[in-house]
Amino acid sequence: MQPTFRNLNTTESIKAITAPSPASINELPRAVLRPNTYMLLDGEWQFAEDMDNVGLTEKWQNGHKYAYTAQWPGSIESHIAQIRQDNDGISWQDSVVVWYERTFELPAREPATPDKPDMMYQLTFGACGYETQVWLNGKQLQTIEGETVHYGEYTSFSYELGEKLLQPTNRLTVRIADTMDADIPRGKQESSVYKRGGIWYQTYTGGVRSVWLEPVERNRLRSRVGVVSQIEDNLVRVNVTTRIHDEGDYILRLLISDKDNPDAGTLASSDFPLHLEFGQKNQRVVIELPNAESWSPAHPKLYQLTAQLIDSKGNTAEIDAHFGIRKVEARGAYVYLNGEATYLDGILYQPGTATYDEMRRHFYAMQKLGCNLVRVHIAGVDPRLYNLADELGLLLWVEVPSPHRSNQRSRQNHRAELERMLALIEAHPSVIIWSLYNEDWGAEDIAQSPDTQQYIADTYHYMQINHPQFLVVDNDGWHHISQEGRLKSDLLTAHLYTPDLEHWRSLLDRLVAGDLATVAYRPLVVGDPYFYRKQIPLVVSEWGGFGFANYGGPDDADSRTERIRQFKQELRDRPIAGDVYTQATNIEDERNGLIDFHTGELTVPEGLLGPIQPSS
Repeated sequence: MQPTFRNLNTTESIKAITAPSPASINELPRAVLRPNTYMLLDGEWQFAEDMDNVGLTEKWQNGHKYAYTAQWPGSIESHIAQIRQDNDGISWQDSVVVWYERTFELPAREPATPDKPDMMYQLTFGACGYETQVWLNGKQLQTIEGETVHYGEYTSFSYELGEKLLQPTNRLTVRIADTMDADIPRGKQESSVYKRGGIWYQTYTGGVRSVWLEPVERNRLRSRVGVVSQIEDNLVRVNVTTRIHDEGDYILRLLISDKDNPDAGTLASSDFPLHLEFGQKNQRVVIELPNAESWSPAHPKLYQLTAQLIDSKGNTAEIDAHFGIRKVEARGAYVYLNGEATYLDGILYQPGTATYDEMRRHFYAMQKLGCNLVRVHIAGVDPRLYNLADELGLLLWVEVPSPHRSNQRSRQNHRAELERMLALIEAHPSVIIWSLYNEDWGAEDIAQSPDTQQYIADTYHYMQINHPQFLVVDNDGWHHISQEGRLKSDLLTAHLYTPDLEHWRSLLDRLVAGDLATVAYRPLVVGDPYFYRKQIPLVVSEWGGFGFANYGGPDDADSRTERIRQFKQELRDRPIAGDVYTQATNIEDERNGLIDFHTGELTVPEGLLGPIQPSS
């Protein structure tokens, strides 16, 4: 018997879904905050393209005459286009090396006392890639993780600035390199394997998020918080990361308050004594939160977490984040949120080159469409958007940006990117699903290669053990891995495209009947035989595409709206756990969006993708 789904269409519970003006309280692209000052280093930088890759040999970090300037944050592609006056969108091929430089005055710090040690400066890049090297006054820096070259372009990384390097006026030099290497996580950016055009996009790399300087304590907590909650026991399991320069005895103190009602005071607190040595350490602690309210799209209840690290002299280093209590499960044929069957009314979202403000408008617009789920498609987004989804009550399905070739190196890069993302996203109640791969991209040998299948299965098991608060999809769309008749995926997903309503009905009927061989572009399962008997939720995780040139879809807006309504009705009429309409906005050659990319205005009626509306 098909359950009655809980209505999580928040358009009915939140009266006005309009994007407010951006709040100035957190202009930095981070989700975990510190109660300190900072200096934003965005703005005009000196810029040079190193076409012959001679900068390191000629030691540009020790001094170079830059002929151009560029705005940071900004993409390498736009900066090269400006200096070349190139308007055709092709800004580099195969590889690119660029250099940026600026000076900054060292801001004043609170003076040290016998009981309070000096603060130190930390330099943070919100995202920069793919290969980033940084020098301060000609001296190469190492990230806190010990990298002289940071690899990746989707998450933040930081440097501690030694006192001996600092001067009243400082020169900051950054070298960025990228290639069309198909072994690195690229998402839908073009590579040596997939060239731009169709569903493959222009590269968008470099210093694409802010960079800032801030004073931090020598002994502190990193800006990383993970929260695993279980609604049955009112326990909050908190993962923190300590960064220590002075070995000794410390107290880790957790304080929980009501985010919406800070006047209610502290709801829970607990101290945890720790002896900490030099370096970085991950630590889990558990705190009870009596009478906790659950987080859901209909009731996005958030709590404020303050974590303090206190040394033996009483010096305190603090970070602040919010979290929610929620539990997501794949049980039988449906997805359950906090114990209630929840239909996933989803939409595919590709941020492309959108600014933070544009992405905010997109999120509000997707909620206006009636969506309770946004599938952020193999891309990185500004960390503040996870906070926004938490506050709005939008469920998120996130994905590791995929490499474009399958081999041992690409798998190592994939795993490193996954772990970088997890470190920064683990606390958000809105994030309920992770995809490891999509449509075999970066795992094109998945049907034949035992190594590829085993890597994905091992990563799925790693996620189950270490991050049980998420559902995990092994390879979205088709070619899910079966070992001993058990899927290495919490959802059985299918990408189904057709503009024909009768064919659509046939596909869905065959899908729910257990036809795993012929409904999608490729078989839904590889490996050992797998027999579907409604024991795992079915999700049509891509459908629609109405708007592609020569696709055969509706020609006008009214017909398109009615076609979407009809297709959505067919999904809801069957024992399917959710669906993801493709997609939110137009991106380059993909002209199938429902939301204006720049303004966030809808091109179809509100509520179209939510619980079924009567036909017009």
